[in-house]
Amino acid sequence: MAGQRIDIMELRSLISLKLKGLSNRKVADFLKVNRKTVDSYTSRFKALNLSYQELIELGEADLRDLFTENSQTEKARYEILSSQFPAIQKELHKPGGTLQELWKDYFEKNPKGYKYTQFALHYRNWKSRSHHSGKLIHKAGEKLFVDFCGKKPYYVDKSTGEQIDVEVFIAVLPCSQYTFVKAVPSQKREDLISCMESCLRWMGGVPQAIVSDNLKSAVSKGSKYAPVINKTFADFALHYGCVVDPARPHHPQDKALVERSVELVYQRIYYHLRKHTYFSLKDLNKAIAELLEEYNDYLFSHGGGSRRSYFIDLEQQYLQGIATDSYSIRQYRRAKVQKTAHVYMSEDRNYYSVPYRFTGLHVEVQYNQDKVEIFYNYDRIASHERNYKAGNYTTIPQHMPSSHQAYGQWSPEYFQGRARQVGPFTLAYIQRLFTQYNYPEIAYKQSQGILAFGKTYNNERLEKACKRGLEYHKASYRTIEMILKNNLDMEQEDPAEPSGSPIPEHSNIRGASHYQ
Repeated sequence: MAGQRIDIMELRSLISLKLKGLSNRKVADFLKVNRKTVDSYTSRFKALNLSYQELIELGEADLRDLFTENSQTEKARYEILSSQFPAIQKELHKPGGTLQELWKDYFEKNPKGYKYTQFALHYRNWKSRSHHSGKLIHKAGEKLFVDFCGKKPYYVDKSTGEQIDVEVFIAVLPCSQYTFVKAVPSQKREDLISCMESCLRWMGGVPQAIVSDNLKSAVSKGSKYAPVINKTFADFALHYGCVVDPARPHHPQDKALVERSVELVYQRIYYHLRKHTYFSLKDLNKAIAELLEEYNDYLFSHGGGSRRSYFIDLEQQYLQGIATDSYSIRQYRRAKVQKTAHVYMSEDRNYYSVPYRFTGLHVEVQYNQDKVEIFYNYDRIASHERNYKAGNYTTIPQHMPSSHQAYGQWSPEYFQGRARQVGPFTLAYIQRLFTQYNYPEIAYKQSQGILAFGKTYNNERLEKACKRGLEYHKASYRTIEMILKNNLDMEQEDPAEPSGSPIPEHSNIRGASHYQ
């Protein structure tokens, strides 16, 4: 270092005076040293890219380590360290990678190298000057950013010539910037789930967290601290063993990377799509997939590889394994447990049992293509294989009360008593209805509906409808409804037909005493 060497106390004074804004000449006058000495030290500060505030905060040992070596020795030491910065940055992306651990490896190989404080300070200064480094260090396999692009491409309906606008889903692994793109009809829940399913299968693994913008199909209610995740999206994440971590509202830095990726997708994919006309969503996605291959193979401007090479070398191994079975979207409905200890599934028009103690309470029904589950206060109280047959009762025996137990006002005797007041054919029909089920509670609802036709029409027509209904093999509410609606009960009887007992003989009919 040119000029005379000063001690640590004088060096601190020099830094303090420069921090106050004094010129090198004034500092030299105060310290009674040669101005060239002050010039030499300030040049050294500048070369190390250290501010006076950073310098004044350093401990004595750190200052001594920085400024007791001659300039050539210091230059050689810094060059050794700076040559390792790209590798250090890459290691920091790996789970568990910290500056402290990397410094230990560095110092073990370079015993005369920098202590930890200077090591960390030099790295951070290099990183702040590096044009390709972001504000955040993203760990490999930790997050997947997802969003929909603002601009919409389209395909043309051949039959009408209409332009059909589509949404474009984009997902980015921030560590490697490996990118997935797919066009779908809308941003609705079903399309978002379809995109996420395709994305994870395409990447061959699952991140620890999915970071979404505040899409309605992903976030039911946005919040800086406690966002409410859409139930289906949360269930999808649970199926694949990850979590949903929405970006915070009004925090653009949380989604800066995906927004930058959207701009690049516009440039490198959208721009080329406009040169062609596509006649189906499938053809459009095929073109997007081809352009996406090229996009992920573009070399970064700073060199060192492409999105694909970074993904393969750095990130792929840290993704979690993917479930073999695809996710099936769950639907959610509220329902009230009926007196029959069943809930009504309006979509399939059938019924599923729950334990009878929940009668009269409101429950949540969750179902997908294969299964129906019923929850009360977040506890699952029943689970059934889904049955698509309309009017069917799916019943677990343990859910039902004793068939000999009066269930409120409803019992086989109660309904048979009401039917007897209408007429003998109505009584016979209600009795047949009860013989069809192992649990009389299942027949309660239909009996109630059948007897209610006496008010909608009148008891005389109901009696005739039940008489006609007895000609069918099976008794049901729908049968009587069909007879009355189509006025089949009003048709003239064949006078040649012999008249017999109004109540047909039936070996399976049980009397009221059976339920005592």
